[in-house]
Amino acid sequence: MTPPAAIVTVPEVESIAAQSDPVLRNLHITQCYHELSATLAARTGPSANWCTFATWASKQAGQTILQEDLSQAVKVGLPQVQEVSAAVDKVAGALKQLGARRPTLELQALVWDAVHPAAALNRASEAVARGNLKVFAEIGREFARFEEMCLADQTFEDQTIEGFCAPLRSGDPPDGQGCLKQAFRSYYRSFFESDPKRRAELLLLANIDIGFHEQTRLQPEIAAALDASLVDPREFLDRLLQTVFSDRGGLAALVGSFLRRLFDRLTPLMQSGEILLAAVRQQVRRIISEHLMTLTLPHGVRLRLGRDLSAQFPPSLEKIANPELQALLARLDPTPDSLRDTGASDWADLPERLHFIIDLFRCYQEVPDLLEPPFTPEQRATL
Repeated sequence: MTPPAAIVTVPEVESIAAQSDPVLRNLHITQCYHELSATLAARTGPSANWCTFATWASKQAGQTILQEDLSQAVKVGLPQVQEVSAAVDKVAGALKQLGARRPTLELQALVWDAVHPAAALNRASEAVARGNLKVFAEIGREFARFEEMCLADQTFEDQTIEGFCAPLRSGDPPDGQGCLKQAFRSYYRSFFESDPKRRAELLLLANIDIGFHEQTRLQPEIAAALDASLVDPREFLDRLLQTVFSDRGGLAALVGSFLRRLFDRLTPLMQSGEILLAAVRQQVRRIISEHLMTLTLPHGVRLRLGRDLSAQFPPSLEKIANPELQALLARLDPTPDSLRDTGASDWADLPERLHFIIDLFRCYQEVPDLLEPPFTPEQRATL
């Protein structure tokens, strides 16, 4: 592998992180991860490091930030769900009972507007963009600093790696950076390891340590993205009543509060509205989950993160000899030498997510395709 012309610098990472446009920032983050990955792989050999996997995860995150596929899935799929369409009909019927004068089809359209699924997608997009930035601003910066300080060493220099680790905070994530210290020590040790198996195990140890730190730090953003479909029932009711009864002239601003006092008359609307919101929440969360739980790798390889991995461990990682790696796998991987039950049914569940990611790292660490650029030369020129 030919290394990049120049090492990515800390100021370059900070400049990318400071970009305000989340779409453009994500594109630059993805490309920067690739460059950091290529630089490290030029030293360790053609094996995937954490930045390699981050390249493709960041590119996938860009799809959620753009919302293109996600928006289409909600727009087409949601009205076709029988429970949702039936709930919309019930809400429209309850509005008729309250005296709404509009045609049924118009009422149904207004109900859809009040549900406002686009707002859920915006919230999911914003949560993913925050997570994309959060991880890159911290871990991307540390990779740039590590490569500047340590990559050129030809012999093991304890003061170099400990000097790099010194600014990192001790302790566990999300506040501590102890896992990052351990990871970069392992990467550094791999520079001077001549045995391919021992080097592969050091790289996997480093990748998992950073993955654990990253996923722990990302927990709030992942939960927020998956819970983006939550809609406050009172806000929904107010929005719907104000819109439906806006044909009553100057009383439009008062009709919501007036009708809320008529609790008995509002009960059917409130009940049908809650049923609708529960159905929409379930379906939108399912659509967002399916979107977030898909990872596209080079050459059209698509992994469904809710299914068990069908790959294999490479020979160098089939049986683990490194005691540190054995201990880490015993702590984080419920099936440390098997791909059984790797699929994560709930991506917001940190242990389930880590189980999949750890085995993903182990299976794909020596797949050379992952080191390919995420963008074409023309796309890079545009960036």
